[in-house]
Amino acid sequence: MDVFKDYFFLGSVTRLHGYDGMLQLFLDVDDSEAYEDLQMVFININQGLVPHFIESSSLKNNKLIVRFQDVDSPEKAQRLVNKELYLPLSALPKLSGNKFYFHEVIGFHLVDKVFGELGEVSDILDYPCQALMQVFHEGKEVLIPLNDPVILKVDRTRRKLFIEAPEGLIDMYLNA
Repeated sequence: MDVFKDYFFLGSVTRLHGYDGMLQLFLDVDDSEAYEDLQMVFININQGLVPHFIESSSLKNNKLIVRFQDVDSPEKAQRLVNKELYLPLSALPKLSGNKFYFHEVIGFHLVDKVFGELGEVSDILDYPCQALMQVFHEGKEVLIPLNDPVILKVDRTRRKLFIEAPEGLIDMYLNA
């Protein structure tokens, strides 16, 4: 059983803040303000998610300075440094329009403006330079870059993702 399957990576505890048990958290998100008023986070301790309740916090750019309940000394705080932070998927802010979370479109049918139905999105390959949607058409892998000009429409109701792939890209995969 995957402990993390219903959670998303929020960031990590980066360092102590002061000398009274406060910590600095790095939030690895696009909009850190959406997480400014967190009341709790889950911390990965020995491959298990342990809830930690937040007594107080203040946001500075993408860094959240927090005081956790029952963490009232530098020694207790130091044990949390370099630990990963998680939240349940249900805590993700809702997106609309053509914005989506990677996990959200797995299983959506990919429809290209020129080619037509390609198949289901089987995975999102999140490389440092470019995220790619992976789809298999008649047994052949096709990788589509995930960027705004490619995404035409996200139809959450019908679970379809309409795209306009760069010219020749799909043919390159299917005719190889």
